Amino acid sequence: MVSLNKHPLTEKLERSNGFWFTLYASISAFCLYTCIYAFRKTFSAATFDDIAYAGISYKVWLVTFQVVGYAMAKFFGIKFIAELKAHKRTSGILLMVLIAALAWLLFAIVPAPYNIIFLFMNGFPLGLVWGMVFGYLEGRRMTEVLGASLSVSFIFSAGLCRSVGAYLMRDWGVSETWMPFAACGVFIVPLLIFLWLLDKVPPPSAVDEALRTRRQPMDAAQRAHFVKTFLPGIVLFVLAYMLLTAFRDFRENFASDVWKSLGYGNVAGIYTQTETPVSILVLIIMGSIMLIKNNKTALMVNHLIIIVGMLLIGGGTLLFEQKLIEAPMWMILIGIGLYLGYVPFNSIFFDRLIAAFRYVGTVGFIMYVADAFGYLGSVSVLFLKEFSYTQLSWVEFFISAGYAICIAGTLLITGSMIYFHRRHKQLQS
Repeated sequence: MVSLNKHPLTEKLERSNGFWFTLYASISAFCLYTCIYAFRKTFSAATFDDIAYAGISYKVWLVTFQVVGYAMAKFFGIKFIAELKAHKRTSGILLMVLIAALAWLLFAIVPAPYNIIFLFMNGFPLGLVWGMVFGYLEGRRMTEVLGASLSVSFIFSAGLCRSVGAYLMRDWGVSETWMPFAACGVFIVPLLIFLWLLDKVPPPSAVDEALRTRRQPMDAAQRAHFVKTFLPGIVLFVLAYMLLTAFRDFRENFASDVWKSLGYGNVAGIYTQTETPVSILVLIIMGSIMLIKNNKTALMVNHLIIIVGMLLIGGGTLLFEQKLIEAPMWMILIGIGLYLGYVPFNSIFFDRLIAAFRYVGTVGFIMYVADAFGYLGSVSVLFLKEFSYTQLSWVEFFISAGYAICIAGTLLITGSMIYFHRRHKQLQS
């Protein structure tokens, strides 16, 4: 019997075939998070050259406060997202986005360095949004495609947002301090439209639950039991994810500085040119995992894809150092490798982990555990660069980090794959 409380669009989506549902949900999630991302990352297009406080670059202060806020939100989200009810997602997303926009307005009005605190105010609410958005998509038989579409949005939007920020400053004459708030104005209307569309997605069906297990909020006891059950594997993949998060955050926050060092500082479209092919390739690879019906097999394939990504980061960096490829191709290879490792952890990896072990719970919990420590690693890398490797240029530090993540990350994720393979055999015997 059809509920009278359901929106007609929701009812139509319930009756639609898998293709049209997947297309609708994928586009809605992709476009929504692309717009949300502009509220966080557009400011990275600014360089704030020759400005420092207490001997530290002004931009490093800004990035640090935003990342600290984002990281604290991830620790808070371990409980908050795990217990969040489905009907509160939409209002929660809207509230978080509006707080983030208000932070940019205050950042523009209040003079430096006192406006630095508003980067924390921006980062904290946005750190909670990913789990809310992914809650619409998890636990479905086509979650690979849905999750990959959502995840590649921050690859594509990272380039788009920086390009928009660069155009606002270069062509519209917007100052570096007002540019982030101006970008919010550009993206707010489409954000509201796509949030409304995503809110009409129906919950997982009985078939979805049969294939991927039922998803429900997890209380403290359930969360503690999950961690106790898989602790060694969690430690290994969280450490690997810390490396990926720190590398990704550094690449995004200081992309303008790296490109400037490489001689592409005035090419506003370089961000979109290098990120778009990365988005397309990663989407195809990650979405194709949907074809693997066995959840344990898919979990192992996810591990292998992450390993390939780690190796590609190191391999691409070596080719660039040997002058076998130019800077744009290097950044594309780095991007492909980085996001082949990073994207699974933001959607597919944890969804298949829960499904493989038939664990009733939510992806949001374990995702936020990984994210919390991941952004803690990101803050650590910022201070490492600023205080321990000040003699290195942005490009030199980026190269060193690429080799480090290639070697250490490959070892960690290989250990995780071995652990979960053996743990699954133990629990099945």
